[in-house]
Amino acid sequence: MTTFIIAALTADGFIAKNPGQSTLTWRSPGDRQFFIAKTKEARVAVMGINTAKTSKRPMPDRLNIIYANSKEELPHWNEFSDWEITQKDPSALLQELSERGYDQVAICGGSTIYTMFMQAGVVDTLYLTVEPVLFGRGMTLFNKEIDKKLVLRSVQKLGEQTILLEYGVGN
Repeated sequence: MTTFIIAALTADGFIAKNPGQSTLTWRSPGDRQFFIAKTKEARVAVMGINTAKTSKRPMPDRLNIIYANSKEELPHWNEFSDWEITQKDPSALLQELSERGYDQVAICGGSTIYTMFMQAGVVDTLYLTVEPVLFGRGMTLFNKEIDKKLVLRSVQKLGEQTILLEYGVGN
């Protein structure tokens, strides 16, 4: 099973100003195209409830999984009826997905979910898009201490001002 984090960051390292901010307001078209292609390739997108709420609808052609306690946490569940809800630890979720025939999983945010999967030691790759935007303060990629070494695999331009960094996760 290949598990990767996919995230857009401002040039000063934030994924959002606050939990309710949609990245659609500041991500570049190149990043959006990469995100769509990579998550469709994976066929599974995992996210937390705040990320799901900012998405507003499931991503087509992907199994959409939300970390939430119950459907009642979602204000308009009918809008999220095509999403699966889970509370499983990352290893158990990945095992179940493997048994269902999936071989890749995209971890799509937010900070709590990124942190949970990194701390579980199940992330192979990070795809980090750096956008030419500054927030000054906001939400970081991880919300707890993470002590991992990364190996730079590639740097790619996604547009005139946007770069994509691909990192392998070491120990």
